[in-house]
Amino acid sequence: MTPRRADKTDAGWVLALIQRVFAEHDGRVDPPSSMHQMRLGDVEQQVESHEVWVIGQEACVFLTAQDDALYIGKLAVAPEARGKGLSRALITQAEKRARALHLPQLALQTRVELVENHATFQALGFLKTDETSHPGFDRPTSFRFTKILS
Repeated sequence: MTPRRADKTDAGWVLALIQRVFAEHDGRVDPPSSMHQMRLGDVEQQVESHEVWVIGQEACVFLTAQDDALYIGKLAVAPEARGKGLSRALITQAEKRARALHLPQLALQTRVELVENHATFQALGFLKTDETSHPGFDRPTSFRFTKILS
């Protein structure tokens, strides 16, 4: 259950995993997930320009260094692999990477409707720090969560 850094040869199954997992939110989130526009080249670009970490072919996460945080995106765990600590292992890896990059915190966004994600991230030490709206919406559509690293 040790995460490893993905390379371009992983891009196909990573994309398929993200599409399968995020499709579970279809009809729950508005607007629809950006994964519907994601293509193989987008995953390859993330691998080349930033970081993608994987555990087997069951879990993945995108990591992108920002000015003040390591941004966590597209965290996905296959339904049959849930409850095994894979999300926790990937978040722990993100913490290691943030420290190595001298970034003081982790940051992520999750949709307002995905209350189970809010609970998971809070259990992992994240706090809700902001609300954002997608273009064209007059209400919050996403929450930003951050975790300060000591």
